This record gives sequence, C-alpha cells and structure tokens, in this order.
Amino acid sequence: MTDDTDIRLCRTFQTAPAAVPKDDSAKYLRSGLEAEGFQAPDWLVPDMEDGTAPDMKDEGLENTIELVPQYDFPGEIWPRVEWSYEDEAFRNRGREQIDRLVSELGDEIDGVVVPKVGRLADVKRAAEVVAEAEAEHGQPDGSIGLSIIVETGRARSDLRDIAKFGADSRLTALVFGPVDYAAELGARDLGDGRPRWDGLLERLSNEASAGGLLSIGGPFDDLFKERAGLTYYNADDYADQVEYEAHLGLDGSWSLYPKQTIQANTIHMPTAEELERDVSKIERFNAAKREGTGAVTLDGQMVDEATFKVFRNTILQVRSIHETRPEQTEAHYDEGLLERALELELSYR
Repeated sequence: MTDDTDIRLCRTFQTAPAAVPKDDSAKYLRSGLEAEGFQAPDWLVPDMEDGTAPDMKDEGLENTIELVPQYDFPGEIWPRVEWSYEDEAFRNRGREQIDRLVSELGDEIDGVVVPKVGRLADVKRAAEVVAEAEAEHGQPDGSIGLSIIVETGRARSDLRDIAKFGADSRLTALVFGPVDYAAELGARDLGDGRPRWDGLLERLSNEASAGGLLSIGGPFDDLFKERAGLTYYNADDYADQVEYEAHLGLDGSWSLYPKQTIQANTIHMPTAEELERDVSKIERFNAAKREGTGAVTLDGQMVDEATFKVFRNTILQVRSIHETRPEQTEAHYDEGLLERALELELSYR
C-alpha cells in the first residue's frame, strides 16, 4: 500500500444472543465467533440486552467472558449491555456489565454498545462509565470504544450534539434502533410493515460523517416468508433494505442471522466491476500525471480532487476488507485485479 488512509469497517453489525434457553446456552454466540468467509461479520455483538431473556442476562455475561478469549476472531467484538436513560436500575446493571467486561475482557473487546440512550447528557454519562472502568482496570485511556443505539426521541433530537461530542470522544458508531424508536413515538403496527425512516437515516448518515463516526442501519426481523406451503428465507427484502442504506451512505447494516451477514458483507463491498472501473481510472490518471498533463478527462468525466477521492474510496474499502478478511477479497475478485488494487498509487498530487 502507498496510502495510509484507513477505512474502519463495519459492513455487518451482527447481534448474537449471549444466552438462550438451550442445552448449549451459548450456541449462537459460539456460532458467531466461529463464522468464516462471508458469514463472518465485521462486528460481532454479544447481546446481553433485548436478545437475551431477562432471567438469562447473568449467564449471557458469563458466556461472553468465557468464550470470547477462546477465539481469534478477526473482526471487532462489541458486547451490547443493558441501559435506559429513564430507568436507573437498567443503568446500574449496564454499569456492572461494563465493569466486568472491561475487567475480564479489556484486551479482547473493542468497545461496548449502549442502547436506549437519551439526550447528550446521558451519552456523556455512558462514556464516563466506560472511562471509569478503563481507569479502574488499567486499560489505556480511550482503548474501549462506545457505540450507541439511537432509538429514543431524545437521542434523535440531540443527534447533532451527540455526533459533535463523538468527534472528540470514545464514541465510535451511531446505530439505529427502529422498533424501540417507533414504540416510544407511540406508533402502531398497521399490518403493512414499518416505515423506512428516510429522514432519520439520512440525518444519521450525515451527522455520523460530520462527527467522524460510523453509521449503522437498523435490524430487519422479517426473516422468513411463507408461500404455497413453503417457508423460505426473505433474502430479497433484506437486500432491498441494505442497498437502500448503502445508497444513503451508511457504513453498515444490522444482521440478525448468518444469511443476512453474507448479504450485508457483499452489498457493502465494491463489486468486481466497480473495482475494475476505479482501478482503471486511477491507473490512467496516474499515467497522465507522470506525463505532466494538467486537467484529465476519463470516460468523458473531468477528474478533479473530489472525483479522484471517490475513486480512491473504492480502493481503500477493498484494502481494508483484505487486511482483515483476505478470504473474502480473494473469493470476490480476480487475482490480477486484486493485486492491482493493492499496489496502486493513491496520491492525487
């Protein structure tokens, strides 16, 4: 690589219940940790909140502490803890969970996911809890990140201030939680699906970008459809949602299921045609630059620094994926094309 600009990946934010009522209560968490290829998420989120039954929260915490160190997971680990801006008991449990996670897994996790935050003051309160756990257990300052789920009217109202706070703090990602958000607004299920929340998702993408944060779309829980006596995986509708989120500039999508992870990883990854197109454009731009040409037109498009950065983003995305998931890039791209992308000079000047 000749460019040191990094893209932090979170194409897939896969929640895995940390404990379920089965003989192996850690079945789904273990499955996530063992996933390979396109089934392996960029972020695995051991879920001790809504995904785990109320009477299994403690077991979920113990499962997470026991299992995470046993696997060399190539992506990031972000446990989701309990929290609520309006319920001190939930916040106290979240504080205890964060303390245990940092104490036992401080070197193994990248951060924690805090749900149901309220206004900016509540986000700062969550950040202080993480900072206190870091200091108490000897972790470097800022080493444990914080991502929040935007699923309350208060968080939505303070979204810009929260993102501005994130620019200078440990805040890493803004994740949309549509079900709790709709419930808090007093919305009803009219039987024809949920809103797309166009304005909110565009705002989430914009404010996250302005604050240097990642933005993640909400879960799609209509996993299966039934027709003519057959039940089948609802791949088309999930793909539609992920493509829509990608068009809005969101960095990744929430996954509830391994097949969703395959789709989100693929959709949030440049196609071979896109990679060939942008590699070729940069190669031709570099050739013109070496010959001393000023303005450059490629395929009828005048190239300036802004358009060049768009081409470069494709290459940087592929390089970031290759760094942590080489099995994905090697399966997705021709060997010669991948080599060209990895060796390409990405300086505009």
